[in-house]
Amino acid sequence: MYRVADLNVKIFADGADRATMLELYQKPFVRGFTTNPTLMCKAGIKNYESFARDMLDAIPDRPICFEVFADEFPEMERQARKIATWGDNVYVKVPITNTRRESSLELICRLVHAGIKQNITALMTLSQVKDVCRVLDGGPPAQVSVFAGRIADTGRDPVPLMAAAVQLVRSCSNVELIWASPRELLNIYQADEIGCHIITVTDDILRKLPLAGKDLLDFSLDTVVMFHQDALRSGFAL
Repeated sequence: MYRVADLNVKIFADGADRATMLELYQKPFVRGFTTNPTLMCKAGIKNYESFARDMLDAIPDRPICFEVFADEFPEMERQARKIATWGDNVYVKVPITNTRRESSLELICRLVHAGIKQNITALMTLSQVKDVCRVLDGGPPAQVSVFAGRIADTGRDPVPLMAAAVQLVRSCSNVELIWASPRELLNIYQADEIGCHIITVTDDILRKLPLAGKDLLDFSLDTVVMFHQDALRSGFAL
């Protein structure tokens, strides 16, 4: 089990809570940040641009991804171009399709020619990865987010697919592969082992990093102690 400092995969913190993002910014192993409309909604964000600009002022030197939220491609493009002006460290997140399953590839291509750094998000198949890489190849720095955690939620092992995606992305020197939506700490080490460039990690998983490599007998005892203490606090009697 490698120490975090020994990992090659870059850890990006995934969330939209300002205090947590600033806390994680102090940790050298957090190499970037991602968010999305769902996370921002859960965090109670009311003004998208105000929140984004505030975070960019506080975190000026690491990549931060902000997502378009329109469903019509002309409006997606307008939003993408606006978001891209907020900072040199901004990657604009563009979903692989809109809600009607219409491909975003033409929009992605236009943004590539405009020199906009993108994070193409919500991918789950190798054919999607192949198509996106074809459009992104040779353009500005870009990221491809494959939602390995959601793939696992369907009962499929995401590791073989992610390993194959690593090979597809390898031919594009400007593109990095993201292991998105991890479900457990183990996913960080799986992503590192297959050569994935980036993994996005929520705060609840990041807080488990001190457990990496923990002696299992000690962990067993900790669990017994937890059960005992919780039983005492509950005041159970038989």
